[in-house]
Amino acid sequence: MEDERKSSYTVDEALIALGFGKFQVFVLIYAGIGWVSEAMEMMLLSFVGSAVQSAWGLSSHEESLITSIVFAGMLVGAYSWGIVSDIYGRRKGFLITATVTAGAGFLSAFSPNLTSLVILRGLVGVGLGGGPVLSSWFLEFIPAPERGTWMVVFSAFWTLGTILEASIAWFVMPRLGWRWLLAVSALPSSLLLLFYKMTPESPRYLCMRGRKSDALVILEKIARVNGRKLPSGVLVSDNHHIELEEKLDFSEDTKLITSARENDIGSEKSGVSLLMMLVSPELVRSTLLLWMVFFGNAFTYYGLVLLTTELNSKNNRCTAPEELPSGNHQDVSYKDVFITSFAEFPGLVLSAVTVDKLGRKNSMAAMFLVCFIFLLPLVFHQPQSLTTGLLFGARICITGTFTILYIYAPELYPTSVRTTGVGVASSVGRIGGMVCPLVAVSLIHGCHQTIAIFLFEAIIFLSGICVWLFPFETTGLQLTNHFSSSKPL
Repeated sequence: MEDERKSSYTVDEALIALGFGKFQVFVLIYAGIGWVSEAMEMMLLSFVGSAVQSAWGLSSHEESLITSIVFAGMLVGAYSWGIVSDIYGRRKGFLITATVTAGAGFLSAFSPNLTSLVILRGLVGVGLGGGPVLSSWFLEFIPAPERGTWMVVFSAFWTLGTILEASIAWFVMPRLGWRWLLAVSALPSSLLLLFYKMTPESPRYLCMRGRKSDALVILEKIARVNGRKLPSGVLVSDNHHIELEEKLDFSEDTKLITSARENDIGSEKSGVSLLMMLVSPELVRSTLLLWMVFFGNAFTYYGLVLLTTELNSKNNRCTAPEELPSGNHQDVSYKDVFITSFAEFPGLVLSAVTVDKLGRKNSMAAMFLVCFIFLLPLVFHQPQSLTTGLLFGARICITGTFTILYIYAPELYPTSVRTTGVGVASSVGRIGGMVCPLVAVSLIHGCHQTIAIFLFEAIIFLSGICVWLFPFETTGLQLTNHFSSSKPL
């Protein structure tokens, strides 16, 4: 047995031997462009809604619909593309998502009425739902000891996208209008299509599917580009190294799956069977808690983005209820949006410092607590400068939790259901993003700021409790094809 282990190696062991080099830099940049694209499309929602409302004389509910329909589309997309990528491959998953996002995003700039705009923005949401596919794809190329650090670096592309969108909006909106903003924001997705042929399939996915020769070709290419050598021996799947007597210090969520189920995981599966795996006895606790935390994160994050414009908008101070929106783009404080967008940089730094030292769970729980504290004074109306400062602090924390959550979630699932698991959890998060403008922001419009902030606080508190209830910490664990083969480094 010992000789056999020495003459063979897994994808994880190969990636550790090859290190993080030029090949992974290309994968990082490509996946990062997709993350920039999603961030820009989400960030523009805080600008386009009010502009379209002024131009077309929409009601507040119709304005909220423009935002909520994107999240509804993302709910459908995250579920669909996760399953597609687990069955047909990561590359096919993000090819379709980039095509839908770029096409619908550009066409929405030419929408003649609200109905067409809502339909096209909904399709954009369907495309954006594929974001977790790119993050899982990138994750599967990273050597296990460096996963936390490089996933934080990957998350920096989201921050870059939010700041880029705020900068573009600051320039474009007052001069050219919302249609130009929609068109320009669709460009990053087009770049994904331009360089698609250069992208490799995940060797971990290929190995899990039994396509070891294809996986080896990609690993050999990584070795050439990085100037390193593969370990000696034969490439094998993680399944080959499972030792049934291995005792893992995990809760019941990570106990061995039966051998029959292990064989089933590696075979072709339908979307229904993949979903059933997520709610199987071995995974149900982790899955439900993950859904709750994704919901809370998305509700809070997108809520903070929208609150930055709503609380500091001249049209939402509730001092002149009979006054109609002026239609002046300066009613939206682009400066405040731009400033709070920069809060994501310290959020990334904070997550980078804590994710491996404190662990995924402790880091997220602490940041939820601090975010709760920052929002508490906003129960009552505050001066604009103080409001911006408090939202800045809350944005730092929620960016940190979102960053670490997107590291923790893929680590929680085996390769066979990884993008489906993260995709479905992301879909639940989209429900939070969809509900937020319909409920919390509408409360702000109705001069119920206190109730709105209490709602945010309750969701943040419950999310923090769910983090503490996660069954195990993933820091230092290798990614696996099956939970039974998980082992610490």
